[in-house]
Amino acid sequence: MVALFVFVLSVGPFAALKPVNAEGETYEIGVAIYQYNDNFMTLFRNELEAYFGELAEADGNTYNLEFQDGKNDQATQTEQLNNFIAQGKDLLIANLVDPTGADQIILSAQSAEIPVVLINREPNVSTMELWPGKTTYVGVDARQSGIYQGEMIAELDNHGDINGDGKVSYLMIMGDAGNVDAEQRTQYSIETLELTIPTESLGEHQRGNWDQAKGQEIAANALSQFGEELEVIFSNNDGMALGAVQAINGAGRVINEDIYIVGVDALPEVVELLGQGQFTGTVLNDHFNQSHTAAEVAVKLLTGEEVGSYFWHDYIKVMTAEDAELKRLDYLEETVEEYQQRLIDTYGE
Repeated sequence: MVALFVFVLSVGPFAALKPVNAEGETYEIGVAIYQYNDNFMTLFRNELEAYFGELAEADGNTYNLEFQDGKNDQATQTEQLNNFIAQGKDLLIANLVDPTGADQIILSAQSAEIPVVLINREPNVSTMELWPGKTTYVGVDARQSGIYQGEMIAELDNHGDINGDGKVSYLMIMGDAGNVDAEQRTQYSIETLELTIPTESLGEHQRGNWDQAKGQEIAANALSQFGEELEVIFSNNDGMALGAVQAINGAGRVINEDIYIVGVDALPEVVELLGQGQFTGTVLNDHFNQSHTAAEVAVKLLTGEEVGSYFWHDYIKVMTAEDAELKRLDYLEETVEEYQQRLIDTYGE
């Protein structure tokens, strides 16, 4: 059985912003983004920059953010992060191209006494044990997004079985290889649906690498090969799903009548399609709350506080446009030990 864990929030309502330093300090912050050509990360970094501006107005400090585009190349991003460290930045915020290679960055930052806030791509637990209190991860649990995708299909009247043969024939469009979000969304979406109805993958799972054009290509090929046998398309993100929608429309199929599609991110374009009945469901990867929490945790680190290893927000299941409305929500703060115990208790990992 796959167990769904919705966070029991450990913090109360957010207090009004209040001054951190009445005299006002100036902080230099290096922000490394895995690539700018990503819809979700564009929303995230724009909101992050805007919210640091709000914090500055509230506390009288100055937060100078320098953003760098890693262009989805780890060597490029490593050089950017090393440059930030050499420049003596006060704090790093890093959306890593390859989270498995985070250790050396953390150790270099530790040597320079520069705290690190990792975002969006979950690192290995061992990484979070290198410099506790001064290194943290702000994100969401990708397992939850996969569970929600599976539930959205399972909760349909026909459970996704359009042709009535007793099983769901699906296509899985995945993110990049080795990415924990891609692996967990893929695993848990199918495991969750299989609690309700048997499933059959039409061909191998396909790597779309989060790219809309690649999602369109993969879906077009599958529609050409399998025709009406294809009942459900699972996409690890909305970008690839939007490409699949183009392919579906091009093939003359009708979404929510003879084929279903689910994604993750609740991008504005997808929310609009949901309102028009031209998309089945998505999962809000909440850039609003994650970026705000990342900024607030960064301020704590800048002022000398130690913080927990993890700050988690929930994904949100989105079946209507109203489900995707943004509002400030609490987070769950965990130590490494608390996180590991939760995985055992909830997922048996």
